[in-house]
Amino acid sequence: MTPMKEDYLKIIFELGGSHKKVSNKDISLGLGIAAGSVTEMVSKLSDEGLVVHEPYAGISLTEKGQKYAAELVRKHRLWETFLVDKLQYNFADVHSEAEVLEHQTSDRLATALDNFLQHPQACPHGGVIPSASGQFPDVSHRLLADANDGETVQLERFLDNHELLTYLEELKLRPNDTVKVIRHEPFEGPLVIEKDGEDTPLNVSYKASHNIFIKAGNSDK
Repeated sequence: MTPMKEDYLKIIFELGGSHKKVSNKDISLGLGIAAGSVTEMVSKLSDEGLVVHEPYAGISLTEKGQKYAAELVRKHRLWETFLVDKLQYNFADVHSEAEVLEHQTSDRLATALDNFLQHPQACPHGGVIPSASGQFPDVSHRLLADANDGETVQLERFLDNHELLTYLEELKLRPNDTVKVIRHEPFEGPLVIEKDGEDTPLNVSYKASHNIFIKAGNSDK
């Protein structure tokens, strides 16, 4: 399987394609590519029995696709955790290294790495790490972009994208941060938020707000 096909499986997995249907638009925003390219690749994945695409409804992983995606995601996130926790990499800089390492990792090595790291539940950017059998806990699939003005939410996880993680590092946003949504600027403008404990508003780009997952906040700021 080509790296590009694997990237599609991983992004569909991250967007919740194991439990729901995800849109071409969300895949396009997550990968930073044109919607037309998404349609073409999804058609190829469908032909290989890895995804189901229902026009006007969305895309979901088949059992075969989910198994393959979970294995890739598991190895990738174990290496990201190792690089950050043991080698002190910046969390925004581990994606490209883990992308290479995941393809050279046998199941035996993945198990040894998991044991060495004492079975982490999530990677540095909040993504869940599937078990060796492909099981993983439920996570939120609600996007920051979908939060209401005035709502307080907790950042749960970020899509695994170097450009995005570097951008969020510059904004000093991390998983588990609590933020209040001030307003959505019109015409696909930024989302204005306030981080809990800080008075200076932050502008989060339209694209980034579609790559951040949230859950109910724990602050009434």
